[in-house]
Order: sequence, then structure tokens, then C-alpha cells
Amino acid sequence: MLNMISENHDFVIPKKDIMAASQLQEKIKCDLLKSLKHLKYSYDKVKNIDLTKKDWSENELEVLESFSSRFARTTDIFVSRFLRLKVHEWDPAFRGSMIDLLLIAEKQGLIASAKKWYRIRELRNAAAHEYTSDDLQILYTEIYELSSDVLDLKEQL
Repeated sequence: MLNMISENHDFVIPKKDIMAASQLQEKIKCDLLKSLKHLKYSYDKVKNIDLTKKDWSENELEVLESFSSRFARTTDIFVSRFLRLKVHEWDPAFRGSMIDLLLIAEKQGLIASAKKWYRIRELRNAAAHEYTSDDLQILYTEIYELSSDVLDLKEQL
């Protein structure tokens, strides 16, 4: 059985586990690219909606709800799966908080700003709850504004 010694030489990683990790990384990357494609489609549709008004049509609401759902899914794949996997590659014992994960990802050059990605994560969580139309207007506007940062991930992968 082929084995590799870790960089700090304190444990041995079986070759089959390295292959499994590589395959997992490719699967997550594929899922993320697909999700980014769907988010971009919804993002382009939202461009045609006036986010300042408070009485959207049913069609507009459907587009906005789909958009926020795709935003949440894409950011979840990126932060909870992709970044977590990358951070575990550097520190297999990592068990830190979300902000700790984002700070490490920023330090490693995977994201430009932990603060911005923490806000994106907050919006992802907020999108799952019901709000008044005033809250939805603010939520959809901020999601739309931060979506360009999420869509830029495609260039980094």
C-alpha cells in the first residue's frame, strides 16, 4: 500500500485517501461551477427588476426568490464545502468558527476579504427567513450588490 508522509511528518496519509480527497475537491468544484452558472442566469434576470419598488409582481417575486435561493446555495457550497476542504488541507485538525475559517481563507489568498464573506454568509442565512416587503427590498438589493463577488469565483477556480 502506498503512503505519503504529511508535510509536518507527524502522520501518514494513505494514498487512497489522497485520491479520495482529490476526487472530492473536483466534485465540489464541479458543483460550485454549476451553481455559479445558475446564479449568473438569475442575476441577469434580476438586472431587469426595479429593486427600489415595494410591490413586485408575482413574476418578479419568483425571479427574486429564485435568485436569493441560488445565491444562498452557491455561497453555501463555496464556504461550507470548498473553503472548509481547503482549510482542512492546511490544518486537518481545524475546528474553528465561521469567522476563523474565513480569516484563514483570506490569509491563504482564497478570498480577498473575510469581512465581506462574513456579510455574504449573513445574507445567505437571512434569505432563509421571511421578512416584510421593506426588509426584502434591502435583502435583495444587498444580495444583488454582493453577487458580483460571488460570481467572480468562477475566475479563481
